[in-house]
This record gives sequence, structure tokens and C-alpha cells, in this order.
Amino acid sequence: MHVGHLLRTDRLDLTLVWGDEALLGQEIAGVTATDLEDPARFLQPGEIVLSGLVWWNRDDSGGKADRFVAALHRAGAVALLAGEETHGHVPRVLADACRRHRIALIAVPSHTSFRAVTESVYLRQWGDLSGRPGAHHALPENVRLDLDRALEDGEPVDRLLDRAFAHLGAPACHLLTPSGRTVARTADAARLGAREAVAALGGGQGTTLRVEAEGTGFDTWYLHLPEAGQVPPRALAEISELLGRHRRREDRRRAGRGPAGARLIEAVGALRADTDRLRRALGSCGLAGRPAYTVVAAALEPNGGAGADGVAALTEALSHLPSPAFAVALGEADEATAILAHEDGAGGEVRERLAGVWPLIHSCRPESSWHAGVSEPVAATALPTALTQARYGLAAARGATPPSPRVVALRDLGGLAPLLAGVPASVRDVYRETALGPLSRAGRGSGAMLLETLETFLAHDCSWARTAEALHVHVNTVHYRVERIEALTGRDLSRLDDRADLRAALLCR
Repeated sequence: MHVGHLLRTDRLDLTLVWGDEALLGQEIAGVTATDLEDPARFLQPGEIVLSGLVWWNRDDSGGKADRFVAALHRAGAVALLAGEETHGHVPRVLADACRRHRIALIAVPSHTSFRAVTESVYLRQWGDLSGRPGAHHALPENVRLDLDRALEDGEPVDRLLDRAFAHLGAPACHLLTPSGRTVARTADAARLGAREAVAALGGGQGTTLRVEAEGTGFDTWYLHLPEAGQVPPRALAEISELLGRHRRREDRRRAGRGPAGARLIEAVGALRADTDRLRRALGSCGLAGRPAYTVVAAALEPNGGAGADGVAALTEALSHLPSPAFAVALGEADEATAILAHEDGAGGEVRERLAGVWPLIHSCRPESSWHAGVSEPVAATALPTALTQARYGLAAARGATPPSPRVVALRDLGGLAPLLAGVPASVRDVYRETALGPLSRAGRGSGAMLLETLETFLAHDCSWARTAEALHVHVNTVHYRVERIEALTGRDLSRLDDRADLRAALLCR
């Protein structure tokens, strides 16, 4: 099937936005639906890409659109089918990017589902355009009925996966997320570590199909078969649809638990501790009566907060932990906050495992920088203290130099600089101005010179000779400047306490 055949399929009602004859004549090897900003690792050469353009916003001058289309070009995609439902139209900057990278661009109207497009491709590829009735299914009727009953009975997803593939020879299959978490696998599928799973999704080997359900770039489900060609595409699409129904049910249940999580975060962060309220909130989240708890606070840079995506990212990260029991909700300043319940002695493991998976979460949105703070394990009554610790660790992570996605616990604050990084910026600003303000106001040029001298003097352990050498001035000049610094600040640099005060003020800049 060629790209141009899609435009001639009347029931799809597609519109060509841009593309020449050569591009429309390209063979379609498969279909992937994605709203990742950089989907290259999940694409295979020859695929058409369906996107609802959730990743794009009207403020984009073309950078996001160009990166997205460039990723399609690198992966060898043959066309982009852009849904009009999200924005009401196909953005002009997207058409410009497709021209630059020579990717055919086709508009999908809001009344045409991505599933209809996918089915048209697979039916044509398997020679099934002979006018079969729309109710035709690739899976045998008894298998479909069995799977429908299993779904209605609430079978867990791993059993659904085994039953779905049993009549197809039980091929190895994994249900994975973009961060490499294995949601489920068939009985004969090898166990994959998170990094192995990410490599499998992006390696271009086997068959990968996105499960159509509401999700984010962090928790979308993908069916992955290590060996290609084992399952007819139409059957695989039906199995994917079944798993999508299961996922939507799970999402509805999770959404129903959302208010309870928000009430728990509110109870923990209340100005006045209320033990009964906290106990009830823990019980409503199924976390009451546990021996120990850890609090995690996470935020996204450069946006300053996290929002719904932050909740999804933190939930996905914590789901990598063994036997996780937690509640996640938005906390102070739109930060994602989680309360974890675990056994005594497992607090350190929480931090280590979270730090290990954090780069995989970051890789789902590499243009952003994720930070997290982790508290010490505490009893339920000390959760307010743990929340303060987690927020302090988060502030330290966000203020680290150089900036990098990281997870910080209080035990990681091994020096004055990371300790001060966790102090609120408004407090640091006041302290810096109080201690160093007189130097800044010493006059044009003098202020910067005195600040440089102070920083160099402290960095060289108050050695007059080494400071003079570093600044390329005479030792007497250093003596004169230090005397001025002491006079303006009211500090005596021969005293350890005064040195520490000024060093802390410098670190608050």
C-alpha cells in the first residue's frame, strides 16, 4: 500500500496538506500513533505516523514542529497524518517543517479516528479490501468472547495478554511503557530490565504497536513482539484494542482515587497537624497502618512546576519500584508530591531505585529537566516533617550547579553549597543583600572588584600570597582590599565565623 492510497480511501476523508508524487508513491510498512515530542526511537522505516499534535502549542514559532518532523525523517517515516481535533487545523509551521524534511503531510479530520486509518492500512496490506462487512474480526469469535468475558471479570493485564496470544502460538510479547517498565509479559517472554526494554522499543527490531488509550509520554503502553511477522497485523490491532479498553478502565479507577490522594497531600502539608485527619486520609488511600513512609516531591524545569504531566511522570517512576504502595497528587507550587508506604529499613532503597530510574523518565522528555527531593523514612505522625525534607531536597536539586536531572535526599547534602541551595530563593536573596550589599554599593567598579577579591581570598584559604598571585596584583593590594571588605561588611576575616558568614553569602548569589 502506498501513501497515496490513503487519500483515495473515501471513508477516511483525508486531505493532502503537502507532498509530491514521489512521496505519495512510497510504500507503507506499518503505522505508529504517537504524541511524543521526539518519537524517533519508537518508529521503524517505512511507517506512517499518526499524531494528535498534543505536543504542539500555538506559542511555538516552529522549533517543536521542526524537531518532531526531523525525528520522523531520521527514523525513515514516509508520512505524517496530523489530527485536526486538538487544534482545529494543521499548523502552518508543521507544513513548513514537512517541506524542509520532505515528509508527506496529511490532515485527519476530527470525525475520522486513528483506528480507522490503522485498519485501512492493515486490511490493504493483508489483501482484505474485498468488501467484507465491517463487523469482520481477525480473532476467532470464541477467542473474542473469552477475552471480553475476562475483561468484564476484571482479569489482570498479564492474564489477558496470555489469553490473547494463546491461540496464536503463544509468541513472546511484552507490554511496555516508554521508560522501560514492563506492565505485563506473556509466559514465554524473557524478563527485561528497564534499560533493555527501552532499547527494545527503540531498536527497530520486531513489531511494536501503540495501545490506543489516554496517556502521556511517560506512561503510554506499547505492545512489543521481539520477532516480527508472528502475528497478523489485524489480529494484533484487535488485541491492542482490548488492552486499550483495559487501560481506560484502570485510568478511570485511578482518576477516582485522585481526590483521596489530593486530600492526603493537603493533610500532610496543613499548617496545623491533625493526627485524626491524617490517619483518615492515609486510610482512604489504602496506606494506613504501615510501619514507615517516605515523601517525594518532584518538579519540571524550566516550567517551574510539574502539573498533570508531573503527576504522570512521578507515578511512572514510582511504579518501577517493587511492590509500590503510594499516592500522588499536585502539592505546593504545582509540584508533584507522593507519599510512599513501605517496610522499615526500605527508605534508602526507595531513594536508590528512584535515582536509578530517573534518567529513563527524563529520556521520555529529554528537552526538560526533572528534579526530585526524597525525605528520610518516618512514622505516619512525622509525615509533615518528611514533606518539608522532600521539598528542601527538591529545592537543592533545582539549585544545583551545573543543573542536571537528579534525585536528592538530605543525606546527599554533603556541603554548604547544596545545603544553601535548598533554602528558599527569597531567603537567600535577603541574606546575600544583608551580608554583601555594602560591597555591591561601594561604587562603580569597586563593588565587583571587592567581591572578586573576597571570593578569591576565601577560595585560597585566606592566603595573602596565593590570592595576590591568582588576582595578578601585589600582596599589599590584597591587604588594602581585605581591609575595605572588613570595614564595609563589619566582619573580621581572621575569625572563622565571619569567614563562614561571607562564604555562605557568596554561595547565595
